[in-house]
Amino acid sequence: MESLSTQLEAYADLIVQKGVNPDKGQEVLVIAGLDQPDFVRMTVRKLYEKGASKVVVSWEDMPLAKLDQLHRSEESLSSLADWELAKWKWRAETLPALLWLDSDDPDGMDGIDQGKRARSQAARFPLIKPFREAMENRHQWCIAGVPGLPWAKKVFPGLPEDEAVEKLWYAILKGSRALGDPIANWEQHNKTVHERAAKLNSFHFTALEYKSSNGTDFRVGLMEQGIFAGGSETDLSGRVFNPNIPSEEIFTSPKKGEAEGVVVSTKPLSWQGSLIENFSIRFEGGKAVEVRAEKGQEALEKMIAMDETAPYLGECALIDHRSPISDMGILFYNTLYDENASCHLALGRGFDICVANYEKYSREELKNMGVNDSMIHVDFMIGCADLNIDGITPSGEKIPVFRKGSWVF
Repeated sequence: MESLSTQLEAYADLIVQKGVNPDKGQEVLVIAGLDQPDFVRMTVRKLYEKGASKVVVSWEDMPLAKLDQLHRSEESLSSLADWELAKWKWRAETLPALLWLDSDDPDGMDGIDQGKRARSQAARFPLIKPFREAMENRHQWCIAGVPGLPWAKKVFPGLPEDEAVEKLWYAILKGSRALGDPIANWEQHNKTVHERAAKLNSFHFTALEYKSSNGTDFRVGLMEQGIFAGGSETDLSGRVFNPNIPSEEIFTSPKKGEAEGVVVSTKPLSWQGSLIENFSIRFEGGKAVEVRAEKGQEALEKMIAMDETAPYLGECALIDHRSPISDMGILFYNTLYDENASCHLALGRGFDICVANYEKYSREELKNMGVNDSMIHVDFMIGCADLNIDGITPSGEKIPVFRKGSWVF
């Protein structure tokens, strides 16, 4: 087996070449925690070697963010300083490629006032939204993971610190298809995902029906112009990138207002540093009207109250129960990885790219078609070994899509 240092070089190459894929002369913004500075430096070097003209690293630290939440006033947290607005303006005008190297502690925000946090985020969102909309589908972005010590200890609590971090590194590499020849692995993986998405699109499904023995019994409507997507994407300038490493999903945005029934979680959800476990959500008229959680009830309630459209769905993602991440049998306590082990749904914002020829329509037209718009987009996992999914055709025919947690075709 190759040394870890050699494999990390290949992983950094994958993130730069197939993930964020900057143009020659393009600026890049890297968001990273303080956990793996050597890997961040390696990645920045490779971004420059790829041709980036300027790489800006924005360091973040969850313990400091928690101190802000505990000690700053709600009024202070609800506003943006001039320099913060100027940074958003720079991003919207310059369109740097974005790379987020995620190493967050799943429990890092335990003990804060969730209501205060939710209200302050809701107050800031209207200030940020115009900049986000100006960037939508106009630049490349990629989220990939690196181990943080608290995260590693959460995943492997019985190991010494160094061993836990190293074991999490190997789990990240394996789940990200980054062992062996990562570039070749992802070229083949993208081809397979695109072919399967095309197969789904050929049926023109109007709805999906989900059933499993844990209590999930759910139907969700799909847009007439909606399409399934997955794997690499192309921005409006024609640049190809992979937004998530890893990514096993084939996804679509459902039609807002058409969701009925109950879905039951199969994995914990780490939302903004708080864990939500063993929960269910009941939908009526497309809206989440009841939520129950054994742990994290307050956080779950605050999530669906972030804005008036937060209780509606923005994504349906299909993932084989026997994905590389699922086969490892590891609970990552991190949505980037756990969502790729399981079929999932997302509350909140939908995706423009899940409408055929989306670039031809205004944002208002996309909303009218059924694309939900919200300040949040939160994935939660519902896949399991006995999940069955049927697609409903325009004629009413039921086509098996998943049986016992796996693809039928």
